[in-house]
Amino acid sequence: MSAIHSKSTKPELIVRKYLWAHGFRYRLNYSRLPGHPDIVLKKYRTCIFVNGCFWHGHDCNDFRPPKSNVDYWLNKISRNKVRDKEEQQLLAKMGWHCITIWECKLKTNEREKTLKSLAFTLNHIFLEDHSVKYKIPEEDKDISLAAEPKNE
Repeated sequence: MSAIHSKSTKPELIVRKYLWAHGFRYRLNYSRLPGHPDIVLKKYRTCIFVNGCFWHGHDCNDFRPPKSNVDYWLNKISRNKVRDKEEQQLLAKMGWHCITIWECKLKTNEREKTLKSLAFTLNHIFLEDHSVKYKIPEEDKDISLAAEPKNE
């Protein structure tokens, strides 16, 4: 298990390379946030977790339960799932958006679709968070605006 790395994994590098090439700037394994998200985009208040299907128990074809020491591994994977959910809920309470990208979605046949979807989502988050919303108070609804012609 000492050969298993938790930082700069191949799926994470694919996501980072795409984000950087498309102008998104980020921080890695930001220790000030709970869960130490793999990629943090402060401008977008977004955390990206790049999860391996085995370690986080994704319900896909790539997840196969181990054949030896089954109880240990299934407990470990279920604890990982619970921890992931708690960390993302805590981040959401802090006002952060959380995106999880699964290892299986970065396979060659689905990679481009997944990464384009990620860029679209980040741009949507930015526009939603930074758009100016005007609200006309209830008492002023019947007052015409200066640019509107008066109907006499």
